[in-house]
Amino acid sequence: MESLTPQEIRESFVNCSRADAAELPLPPGLHEVDWARREYLGWRDPRLPQRGYVVIPTESGAVGIVLRASEASMRSHQPTMCGWCQDVHLVRDVYFWSARRAGEAGRKGDTVGALVCGSFECTENVRRTPPTHYVGFDADRVVDDQIAGLGERVRRFAQAVVGARI
Repeated sequence: MESLTPQEIRESFVNCSRADAAELPLPPGLHEVDWARREYLGWRDPRLPQRGYVVIPTESGAVGIVLRASEASMRSHQPTMCGWCQDVHLVRDVYFWSARRAGEAGRKGDTVGALVCGSFECTENVRRTPPTHYVGFDADRVVDDQIAGLGERVRRFAQAVVGARI
């Protein structure tokens, strides 16, 4: 992912008003983000814990999306798989995040959703060394495939929100 300025982040949002985008909190530690190790930028709102934000790079430019988390996480005694990083090895909260679609569809109440890591740590999850059952396989290739898969899944989510090929 290429680096983004605070202004570029705010301008990327497609499912909220320009006024709302101007007021949303930026991610903490934005100046420390390692953009080369990101398939998307995601953070939660410190004032509104059920609200999250993601900025996803696409061929048409960055797409920012406001999300709303379900009231309860999917955490249980069994790990729940994140739909983006597809991690099941770490016991972390996974939430159902919904997003209003952009444009007229969103104004009519249409939404899309996905099960996603509660703190948007997918970019770290896909870079972990694979579990031992991958012994004998090319572990670096597995990590590369996980990274590529995450990038493709988040782009498809952005496409569903925008409602067009991006």
